[in-house]
Amino acid sequence: MKKIYSKIESINGSVITVRATDVKYGELAEIETSFGTSLAEVNRIAGDLVSLQVFAGGRGVSTGDKIRFLGHEMQVSFSEDLMGRIFDGAGVPRDKGPALKDNLVPIGGPSVNPSKRIIAKRMIRTGIPMIDMFNTLVVSQKLPIFSISGEPYNQLLARIAMQAEVDVIILGGMGLKYDDYLYFKQTLEEGGALSRTVMFVHTAADPTVECLQVPDMSLAVAEQFALQGKDVLVLLTDMTNFADSMKEIAITQEQVPSNRGYPGDLYSQLASRYEKAVDFDDAGSVTILAVTTMPGDDVTHPVPDNTGYITEGQYYLKGGRIEPFGSLSRLKQNVNGSTRNDHRALMDGMIRLYSAYKDTLEKKSMGFMMSEWDEKLLKYGVMFEKEMMDLSVNISLENALDLGWKILASCFDKEETGIKSELIAQYWPNNAE
Repeated sequence: MKKIYSKIESINGSVITVRATDVKYGELAEIETSFGTSLAEVNRIAGDLVSLQVFAGGRGVSTGDKIRFLGHEMQVSFSEDLMGRIFDGAGVPRDKGPALKDNLVPIGGPSVNPSKRIIAKRMIRTGIPMIDMFNTLVVSQKLPIFSISGEPYNQLLARIAMQAEVDVIILGGMGLKYDDYLYFKQTLEEGGALSRTVMFVHTAADPTVECLQVPDMSLAVAEQFALQGKDVLVLLTDMTNFADSMKEIAITQEQVPSNRGYPGDLYSQLASRYEKAVDFDDAGSVTILAVTTMPGDDVTHPVPDNTGYITEGQYYLKGGRIEPFGSLSRLKQNVNGSTRNDHRALMDGMIRLYSAYKDTLEKKSMGFMMSEWDEKLLKYGVMFEKEMMDLSVNISLENALDLGWKILASCFDKEETGIKSELIAQYWPNNAE
């Protein structure tokens, strides 16, 4: 039986401190206030001095309130009943549906034993050419979407949620505007994808500590589905809000700050979440795609900077499009050699020509005379951006490859593409002869 403590040493915002023994980091506690019962989580232990983050905030908590430690960490209910449901960062239903309390599993556990992992070698199709064709998303991969405020990253995630060829989608929202939350909900409902989706949503108006719970809840549920043999795609937005919540709590606790005020364990905290990506040797998989906004478009900001060391590439979202040069999927070579025999060559050739187009644009802006080759590149660049890079384009990989050949054929002669003659003989459109 856990002891009940009735003397709170201090209250600092949403952090309270009490002297207690036999308590562990991350353990939950119930605080009996005059307004009812509040949930709190242990986030610092110094001898017998224990700090707890109150989920509902410190307002209404007094020094004489009773605290009862529950003896376990945060848990989330797991069952097929989760499908189509929406919860907040504390696991409480947002969709006015019944609370789920059966088959509770702990959140925030260790990552999977490497001996249970297999090498990533399966493609996740999304219907987006700049992903499927040029920077393929691979099962069990962990990839961030680097973006700045104002870019349509949530719209991109919603499209991926509707179109990705996986069994289950787990959407974790952190610091979302209420309009963004409604956008996800309505888009997935109208697209018929909500029935295979579980949403954990923390809005900007919710308690800070709930923001920190969202990735752990999302990944705990994803891991359980994966153990049932399902391929799960976890979509997180926005990990910078997650890091900012960490910073806010660290400042409240007067921790020694690191780079730009973030806590010194920022890298470890991010890595412990991203490393949950896995392809089990005898079950399903967990793939993570997470938005990371860059304040001031600064990729050296601590959050994207640390993220880059942990993950396996990145997608850069700029000007409403996925940039081909900054974006990279380090695992794409594991799959794009087995999709179609022209995939790699066409991908490399089109990007090389698009780079030449960018150089030509710069020459044109400086007033240089355009050669016949420059004019071909200018035509190609416009077509490439409109028919490949535009995020509204929704076609299969095979159709995207065929479209790539058509674009090349409409702009260049065969020998100008730099692609192997045997591939040209096989795929060059007949009407371009």
